[in-house]
Amino acid sequence: MNSASPGDHEPPRPWPRPRRQLYNIPDSKQRRRRWVTYGLFMGSCALMVNAVIGENGYLATLRGHQEHGTLVAAVTKLRVDNKHLTDEIRRIQEQPAAAMEEAARRELGFIKPGETLVIIRDARPATTAQVPR
Repeated sequence: MNSASPGDHEPPRPWPRPRRQLYNIPDSKQRRRRWVTYGLFMGSCALMVNAVIGENGYLATLRGHQEHGTLVAAVTKLRVDNKHLTDEIRRIQEQPAAAMEEAARRELGFIKPGETLVIIRDARPATTAQVPR
């Protein structure tokens, strides 16, 4: 065995590194173009997803249209109810006695002397007798 002093000993060298492969100019441009194309594709995909699902996207627009239709129907119903109530107020102001008589007949079931009150109720469905088998 050879004994060597610590200063004489060289550390073991790693395997020789492989040389970096040099690409020619057309390959480099093609690789860069490919990465740019992938980046643009991913960016446009993100924009499309945002356009469909995003805060002001297509689905939000559809929900907005549905809500608008519901609100328009509710406003129309309220306008019709308001018109009926306005007509009733006008009728009560113009003919208070006739309006009071009609309300008493409708809500309290009052009748004039000599009138006959006929109440028609819905018939109950006939119960079918179960035949033993």
